[in-house]
Formats: sequence, C-alpha cells, structure tokens
Amino acid sequence: MKRIAIFGIGLAALAGLLGACVAPDAYALGSAEGLSSLPLIGGLIINQAALSDLFTGFKNAFNTGFRSADRYWERIATLVPSTTKQEHYAWLGQWPKLREWIGDRHVQGLEAHDYSIKNKSFESTVGVLRDDIEDDSFGVYAPLFQEMGFAAATHPDELVFTLLADGFSTLAYDGQNFFDTDHEVAGASVSNTQAGAGDPWFLLDTRRPLKPLIFQRRQDYNFVTMTGQDDEAVFMRKEYRYGVDARVNVGFGFWQQAFGAKATLDATNFNAALQAMMALKSDEGRPLGIMPSLLVVGPTNRAAAKTVIEVEKNAAGADNINYKAVDILVVPWLS
Repeated sequence: MKRIAIFGIGLAALAGLLGACVAPDAYALGSAEGLSSLPLIGGLIINQAALSDLFTGFKNAFNTGFRSADRYWERIATLVPSTTKQEHYAWLGQWPKLREWIGDRHVQGLEAHDYSIKNKSFESTVGVLRDDIEDDSFGVYAPLFQEMGFAAATHPDELVFTLLADGFSTLAYDGQNFFDTDHEVAGASVSNTQAGAGDPWFLLDTRRPLKPLIFQRRQDYNFVTMTGQDDEAVFMRKEYRYGVDARVNVGFGFWQQAFGAKATLDATNFNAALQAMMALKSDEGRPLGIMPSLLVVGPTNRAAAKTVIEVEKNAAGADNINYKAVDILVVPWLS
C-alpha cells in the first residue's frame, strides 16, 4: 500500500474537480456543541458526513478515469461470468457442426479436458493522511484517483495481452503450449506457430462467439474505502484508506483461432500463417471455417504490420494482395 502526503488546493477546488455534491453545512463553522465533540480545523469539521462526501468525490474521479480508458481486451477475449472460485472448461476442443438428420440424432459427447481457470484477487490501495484533510489540501488527489480508475479499466488488457505473449510457453486445454508445433488433430501433429528470434506477432480469428482468449470475472472492479474513526489505520496512523479490488483471471480458448510467430513479420510469413489457419480441420476432417481477422503486434512490429497490411503497392510496385486483409491492433503490452 502506498502512503501519500500531498499539499495543494482546498475544498472549493475539490468540489469543482470531482463534482462532489457537498452540503454547505457539512463543512460550516461548528457550533459550541459541535466544537465540543468534533475536531474543527481550518474551518472544516471532520465527521462521517464530510468523509462520505469526500468518498463520493474520489469515486467520481475514479469513475471519470475508468470511463476515459480505451480497452482492447474485448477484441480478442470473451467475457465469461464466474460464480465460484474457479471454472472448468471441459468442453474446450469441441466444434459443434450441423449434419443432415438421418435416423437418430448423433449425440456428440464432450471430451473431458481438464482445463480450468482459477479466479485471482487484485487490488490497489492508497492512504490519505488525516493531516492533509485537516489542512484542507486534498483537492490535488483528483488526478490520483482518476489514474486509479484508468488502471482498473486497463487491467484486463494487461492480463489478456500478457497471457497472449506467454502462449509460447503456457499450456492450453489440450496439454500443449497454446502456440505449439504438435497439437494433435485426428492423430496428426498440427502447428500454429512460426519459430524465430524476433518480437512476437499474432494472427487471430475473432469473429466467433468464443474468442481465442477468455477473461473470467468473479467480482468486477469496485472502489472501496476504510475511513471509520475506530479503524486501526485511522486510530494508529491518522490514515484513511481508499482502494479498488476485483476477482478475475484469464485463460485460453481454442488454439485453432490463434497463430503466434516470432519469425520476421513480412508478406511471406504472414501468408504462411494465414494459409495454415484457414486449412485447419476438425477431428472428423471437416474444415473449421477459420478466417483470420486481426493482426496483433507490439510497438516494435507496428511498422512491419502496416507495411504488410496497409500499403497498397509493394516495393516492386505490384499490388499488395494482403492490402486490408485483416485489421491491425497495436498494444503496448507486447514487445
């Protein structure tokens, strides 16, 4: 937990910055009766009503930061609500297809893959010293809580794209690394990766209801406070605490919808990845209908991605057959 000691502007600025609806009498000069029971500092009475208004202001700032963030994880991951400490995905690996109904229905049994995603707890907390509140200097906390909201909104991005980058060494539902050379399909080894020593890039099919990755949410991001006068931190250290917490985690969906490469991102390797994905079949030998739609890269591969996808003519002046073939997504969580 970070302890913050900040000096700055006063209550009027706080109300303006945060949009808190502060009742005028909540901070008015106290009566003799009020002064006998509550601390009067700089014309402000610190009581639960005042702290409640302060929390409202900080939460408004948090929400402002949360709403301002661009979120990218939804483009490559499916949100799965969770109702327990972990969820099992035994059905991964099944690709239900329609068949002509002749005779009895053909019931497809779910293969018992032992793949589960366990929820994890995450938090961020700051301590606001009572001295700062007593000195009427807490208006400058608005940007801090806006940044906390921004961090909460982009936390799923960090989890999802970090997992994508770790797919070369992290197991998927079939017991192989998500990006591997020997996924088993109908007794044969199938690859969804290109070896190399460069920064990774990823070709994904994101058109289906289940996207290549899963974002599992047990408890959404929630702004909370601990400001009771009998709280230990307030009593022992004159510190009010504010924070955000959530219970979430990420995991892999179908490896068939993703291709990861560390080879040079150029037209040749892009075409090879595209062809490999579109040629994928089920265990019964039927085409899966994979159609890559998104190229995900980090900042170092941004220029290469745009050259492959967004330049109409190649260096020799010929038409670029991959022009606008897929969308490009550049994210800072990749190399």
